[in-house]
Amino acid sequence: MKLHELRDNPGAARKSKRVARGPGSGKGKTAGRGIKGQTSRSGVALGGYEGGQMPLYRRLPKRGFNKPNRLRYAVVNLGILQKFVDARKLDPKAEITEDVLVAAGVVRRRLDGVRVLAKGELTAKLKLSVTGASKAAVAAVEKAGGTLTVRAPAAAAAAE
Repeated sequence: MKLHELRDNPGAARKSKRVARGPGSGKGKTAGRGIKGQTSRSGVALGGYEGGQMPLYRRLPKRGFNKPNRLRYAVVNLGILQKFVDARKLDPKAEITEDVLVAAGVVRRRLDGVRVLAKGELTAKLKLSVTGASKAAVAAVEKAGGTLTVRAPAAAAAAE
């Protein structure tokens, strides 16, 4: 086998259809676009237009609601906290606040606060102060001998 003998498997690569290359190609003159009209021109985006019929996106019922001012939390799992304590990036003796978590790289940014969830094992005795936590997370931290204080989110406090 030589380099110039390498070929694709038969049928693996298809040549692209070259349109508007004369009548012999089978796609000459109008290039398979028919005659005149909007869709024969370039730059056409007909999107949801159905020729005057009520379009599908208006026939279907609208469901649900997206709250425009909802609070978004940065999520931290207990297993991640333990991993950072083991790597000595978090000091288990000091109080761990949201700013400490951001500085250590546990969360990228606070958003509207940090919420602790109970996924993973926690063996270190931690004193946490965050915006939110699941009941299971609070129980797991207390079982490990630590405390988890939940305080009001900064956005909610600012609104009041």
